[in-house]
Amino acid sequence: MSDPEGPAGSSVTSELDQLPDRDGEEIAEWQASLNAVMQNAGPDRAVYLLRRVHEYAARSGISVPGLLSSDYINTIPARSQPAFPGDVAMEARITALNRWNAAAMVTRGSRLGLGGHISTYASAAWLYEVGFNHFFRGKDVDGSGDQLFLQGHASPGIYARVFLEGRLGLEQLDAFRREAGGNGLPSYPHPRRLPWLWEFPTVSMGLGPLASIYQARFNRYLYARGIKDTSRSRVWAFLGDGEMDEPESTAALALAAREGLDNLTFVVNCNLQRLDGPVRSNSKIVQELEARFRGAGWNVVKTLWGEAWDPVLERDTTGALVHRLGEVPDAQMQTYAVQAAAYVRKHFFTGDALSAIASDLSDVQLTNLFENSRGGHEPLKVYAAYRAAVEHKGAPTVILAQTVKGHTLGSAFESRNANHQMKKLTMAQFREMRDLLELPIPDSALAGEVVPYWHPGENSPEVQYLRDRRFALGGPAPVRRVVAKALAQPPARAFEVLERGFGNQEVATTMALVRLVKDLMRSKETGQRWVPIIPDEARTFGMESLFPSAGIYSPLGQTYEPVDADQLLYYREAKNGQLIDEGITEAGSMAEFTAAATSYATHGEPMIPFYIFYAMFGFQRTGDQFWALADQMGRGFVIGATAGRTTMTGEGLQHADGHSHLLASTNPAAISYDPAFAYEIAVIVKDGLRRMYGEQPENIFYYLTVYNEPKLQPAMPAGPALEEGIVRGLYRYRQADVGGAGPRIQLLASGTAIHWALKAQELLLTEWGVRGDVWSVTSWTELRRDALEADRARLRGEQRTPYVTASLSGAPGPVLAVSDWMRQVPDQISQWVTQEYTSLGTDGFGLSDTRDAVRRYFRVDAESIVIAALDQLARGGAVDPTLVVRARERYGWQG
Repeated sequence: MSDPEGPAGSSVTSELDQLPDRDGEEIAEWQASLNAVMQNAGPDRAVYLLRRVHEYAARSGISVPGLLSSDYINTIPARSQPAFPGDVAMEARITALNRWNAAAMVTRGSRLGLGGHISTYASAAWLYEVGFNHFFRGKDVDGSGDQLFLQGHASPGIYARVFLEGRLGLEQLDAFRREAGGNGLPSYPHPRRLPWLWEFPTVSMGLGPLASIYQARFNRYLYARGIKDTSRSRVWAFLGDGEMDEPESTAALALAAREGLDNLTFVVNCNLQRLDGPVRSNSKIVQELEARFRGAGWNVVKTLWGEAWDPVLERDTTGALVHRLGEVPDAQMQTYAVQAAAYVRKHFFTGDALSAIASDLSDVQLTNLFENSRGGHEPLKVYAAYRAAVEHKGAPTVILAQTVKGHTLGSAFESRNANHQMKKLTMAQFREMRDLLELPIPDSALAGEVVPYWHPGENSPEVQYLRDRRFALGGPAPVRRVVAKALAQPPARAFEVLERGFGNQEVATTMALVRLVKDLMRSKETGQRWVPIIPDEARTFGMESLFPSAGIYSPLGQTYEPVDADQLLYYREAKNGQLIDEGITEAGSMAEFTAAATSYATHGEPMIPFYIFYAMFGFQRTGDQFWALADQMGRGFVIGATAGRTTMTGEGLQHADGHSHLLASTNPAAISYDPAFAYEIAVIVKDGLRRMYGEQPENIFYYLTVYNEPKLQPAMPAGPALEEGIVRGLYRYRQADVGGAGPRIQLLASGTAIHWALKAQELLLTEWGVRGDVWSVTSWTELRRDALEADRARLRGEQRTPYVTASLSGAPGPVLAVSDWMRQVPDQISQWVTQEYTSLGTDGFGLSDTRDAVRRYFRVDAESIVIAALDQLARGGAVDPTLVVRARERYGWQG
């Protein structure tokens, strides 16, 4: 077999080295011809000729592998595997113990109906063990280590390993999926439920792959900006081949390749099965994924076959075996794993060439090829793949490791379509598993009804080996650590501009917030820690002034002259840029936000991410990611700009947000505000910085909705309790004449609706003799949460009045609430308001028109508020009902 030299003279290793070469001299002639073309006509001509030959071969009916895929064999030939640095026998015993305890944990829990997953970890055990023993760096050295996005369904195996390390006890294993008592283990990686262990929440849905890419990218961002040396940190994402069908799983592959994220490794466990059956029943998922990743620019390493296949492939002098492996669909490959040797001989080794190969193999050897000898089940093969990944430079690597789902769990589990839903083993199956794994567990230990856990002892060679390996790699993994590091609070002057107001200048609250963030980014104390994130809408939100000052982050810097280089606000990219302009991807922006929002734990460096987006495209579009953010205990500011259902003139149904506050209210970690004035924004942001980055930081994030409608921004009123009211959600902004007689009403409004309420206050007094107080509601949701807590306190026997109840206590007349949101938003507080309560809102789909026309359409404009107020007063007997009729006629309110 030829061993060609590359153009630079270095030895080249290729998967082609494993294929038969019947005429090495012929190969040399072709290579010499190609060299001659390159020397005489240049590399472009050589590429052209190769493409022409490839095209001609395809037209001639020759089955030529696509340029994006390779043969269905290992990328790394056996002779090119590096030496294994560990004790294989010792690591096999450790892996066997973890397999046993993982299966025991799930089986014991299933006796209580708790469920759990066994087969995923069984297939991936060696993928994890090789990493934990030889690659995954802990945090003891630099506080960062490697970031591990572990497959959620494999969590029992991770718990089993942590148990062997001594970081979990028997009681905790027995509390798997029993969290109500406070000491249980969550079903999957949930940092909020087990904050000392899990760093990243990963359970299918494609969010893990997406998050891992942006984590690797954010690591580079921290390094480029001089915040933290993350040059040794590597991100490892463990994924299922079925999970790769989620669009988010592959949404950012091009980004990872474009930015050369060679600090990122995907390990796809290709056990060929999803939850109900084969991932690709009639084709091959490995080949499909290889083409997709290669096309995106990734380095691909296939680890498909184990050591038993090496000599068999060497006997394939015609290429028939490689061809046969490439044509068998995955569902049939799954069948071969469970069938007897006779079936395999008859249905796989067909034709003279293949029959000749099979004739030299015993029945045991034959069944072992498909049942056990998969690349993902052998430490030497996995180690070779991981070593190739960490040594590859310039691009991320994906390892496609073929395994058998349910491996070592016995014939009832292995490769069975239903094994994902199989939650327990019988005692007979445990005995079979014990014998297969050669565990020293006596029959007496398996005589009862409950399978025991097995630990070799604190001083056993297995435990000592495991701990030594982790010590050499920088401490335990996975692990989550939070080092107390409070940030200095910005000086008061940063907030004073908004608190003073803008005089006679009309300013949208979106612009006011952007102005505040710009000033905070100039702060010497914490300015460098702000991470502005925008999904290609910086100019929409008035943030283009950050382009030349803060710079747009790019690992390549700016290799071109921007078209607007002669302008003041030119488009400036920089390697140390602070602004992240993600392009048109809310999912990518949210993944970047999460990486920044959790940097305080991942890297011990608290960052202040500021993610601003069209409000409509936030919680609705990426709600699952917000839930994962809460699980991961992220901190930062999320801004729903151009908010409301009636402020987006001309944009219409798809852009008009009237419900994101409802969606945000379902997330316990989201602190939601709908500020009306610039000074309210200043107070809220100041409080958010204190709560999230002060001496006692909370695991919350802030959601603010701001509007693109220019309005007068008054100075902050005086009053000792004003800031408390803004933060807690409610304060009286403008009170009616206290001494005046006549009917009274309380008008509650949030966000831009405050301006409609203020106009309605004037109309009610001047045209109808009704006095109304106007209240600014900065957060309907926070008022509700406070009231819910008061209810719980009362049930505990404590006396506590909800803030909204106490604030409105004694306020005369009924309450009318209005906002630019669906009525359910203000209706959140109705049951704690003792006065008669009603609301107005923008229920339904948005539409395109002027603001005034759309507000009249939804019946939330000032005149509609007047009509609703009179109607409410009339129903209570405070005014004559004919006033309502007259008001409808005066304001042209029809229907």
